[in-house]
Amino acid sequence: MSDANKNVSKLYEQLSIEEKNFNRPEKSVTLLAVSKTRTPEKILAVAEHGQRDFGENYIQEALDKKKALVDHKLIWHFIGAIQSNKTEDIAKNFDWAHTIEREKIARRLNDQRPDGLPPLNVCIEVNISEEETKSGVTLEELPALAKLISEMPRLRLRGLMALPAPTTDFEAQRKPFRQLAEALKQLQSDGFDLDTLSIGTTADYKAAIAEGATIIRLGTAIFGPRPPKKV
Repeated sequence: MSDANKNVSKLYEQLSIEEKNFNRPEKSVTLLAVSKTRTPEKILAVAEHGQRDFGENYIQEALDKKKALVDHKLIWHFIGAIQSNKTEDIAKNFDWAHTIEREKIARRLNDQRPDGLPPLNVCIEVNISEEETKSGVTLEELPALAKLISEMPRLRLRGLMALPAPTTDFEAQRKPFRQLAEALKQLQSDGFDLDTLSIGTTADYKAAIAEGATIIRLGTAIFGPRPPKKV
């Protein structure tokens, strides 16, 4: 058994424990394996253990992996920043896009989604910590963008995504996740049919689960440290 295979097995056990610790329903949290820079072979090793959801940041790298693993019925999530010249590839090849922050990008994804595919599952990225270097809408801008996306027939708005400012303090980690969960509940109260909180990474996923995460995005915890970039 590979290290990644062992890691994902341990994570499934840990997720079950954390769901119980925070009074979450069993299997209410989906593990999204962040597989950017990882080889198809390493992805396959994890997939053979039952992992189906994989997150990618780079289009061409992801398309090459998807082609190599086409027979394995994996679910592909785009979790990187979305540029206008990348929307067609995302619309045609992914099941999810987590980082919608602009009307223009949403409209391009909607218009470029092929008729033969189900609506693209999307999340709105919220800059919950209001960092100048981070992408995402503010909480004030969120309702208007949610309304626009909900009216697009080839997109299915599922929920919200965020990557808060890093901290090692558990209670400090929980605060922005709680704010995002409250924003999701407000949208649900306003009539939006939403079910997804895409929050939590290797460093803070326990705090995310405590505040209602339905998808946690883990890379290092599964695959180990990323290989060094080639110069």
